[in-house]
Amino acid sequence: MNMHLTKSQIGLDGVPAAETVLSHVDGERGELIIAGERVGDLAGQASFESVTARLWNGATGKAVTEADVRAWLGAARERAFARLPQLLPATQGLSIVDGFRAAIAGLRAENGLDHEATLVGAFPVIAGALVQQARGHRPIAPDPNVSHAADTLRMLLGDKPEPRNVAALDAYFVTVCDHGMNASTFTTRVVASTQADLFAAVTAGYCALTGPLHGGAPEPVLEMLDAIGKRERIKPWVDDALARGERLMGFGHRVYRVRDPRADVLKAAIERLSADGADLPFASEVEAYIREALRRKNPTRPLETNVEFFTAILLDALAIPRQAFTPIFAVARAAGWTAHALEQRRTGRLIRPSSSYVGRMPRTADN
Repeated sequence: MNMHLTKSQIGLDGVPAAETVLSHVDGERGELIIAGERVGDLAGQASFESVTARLWNGATGKAVTEADVRAWLGAARERAFARLPQLLPATQGLSIVDGFRAAIAGLRAENGLDHEATLVGAFPVIAGALVQQARGHRPIAPDPNVSHAADTLRMLLGDKPEPRNVAALDAYFVTVCDHGMNASTFTTRVVASTQADLFAAVTAGYCALTGPLHGGAPEPVLEMLDAIGKRERIKPWVDDALARGERLMGFGHRVYRVRDPRADVLKAAIERLSADGADLPFASEVEAYIREALRRKNPTRPLETNVEFFTAILLDALAIPRQAFTPIFAVARAAGWTAHALEQRRTGRLIRPSSSYVGRMPRTADN
C-alpha cells in the first residue's frame, strides 16, 4: 500500500541517525553545545586547536591536547604545501569553490600519520593557494609555528595578520567548527558508515556544503547589503523584496525557531574587530528592519537572524574574497567532519534509511 509522507518526514526532521558526544543543537531554545560547552563560552575562551582537540577526544576516546593539535596541524600544513604541484593542476579553469573540491579530492592517506590532521591541515593551504592563483600569484608557504587561524590569513592575504584579525577568524572557526547533524555532517557520516576512508567522507561533506541551502549563503548576504547601499534605502528595498516574495539572505534556519546563537557570537567578534570596512552600524540597521518586517509578515513565526548574516560581514571585514567564503567555512567545519566520521566508524553502523514507494504497482494475477 502506497503511503505519502509529510514534508518533515521526507526531510528526516527530528529523526535520530546517530548517537554523538560531539555537538547538540536545541532549535527551540536557540542553543548550540559543542563538546559539552555552549558555543558562546567556547568562542570567548577557547582556540580552534583546543576545540578540535575536544572533538577528536570525543570521537576517538584518545587523549588529545591543544598542543598536540597545534603541532599536528602545523606539520600537516607543510606537507600539504609540498603536495600543491600535484593538487593544483586539477583546479585549472575552475572557480575557487569548485577548485577546492577538485583539490581536496586529490588528498590521500600518508603512512604513519593521523588522517584527520592531514585533512584539517591541508584545507587552509589549498584555500590560500587558490586565492593566490586567482590573483596570478604563487602560493604562500605556511608557517607551522603559528596558529591555524593566523596561518590561514597569511596564506590568503600574503601579509602577517594583525592579532585582532587572527582573534576574529579564530572565533569564527570555533563558532562554526561543528553544528549537530547538518546536511554536510550527515553526508560525511553516511559515507564513513560504509567504511570508506576519511578522505572520501570529508570530500563528500564538502560537496554537500557547496549547495546554496547549506554553506553557500554568506556571499549573497553581501550582495543584498550592496544592493541596499545606504540607510535611506533599507525600508523601501526590504519592503519591495518581501512584496515580491523574495528570500532575504541571512534570516531563517531549518532548525532554530529563535535566534541562531552563533549570530550573536559573530556579531560580538565583529564589534571587537572594529576593522575598516566592517560597517556594523549599517548592517545592524538592516538586520533590525528586516527582523521587524518579517515579524509583521508572519507574527506567529518570524524568521530570525542566522549565522550567515554576520559571517558575511566578518569575513568581508577580514578582506577574505567572497569567492573563498565556502572553502573558509570548510576550513573550520573540517574539524567537525573528521570527528563525526571517526565517531561513526567507531560507534555506529551502516546508515541505510528506507523510502516510501509512491509509484505504480505491477498488476497482480487477479487484475
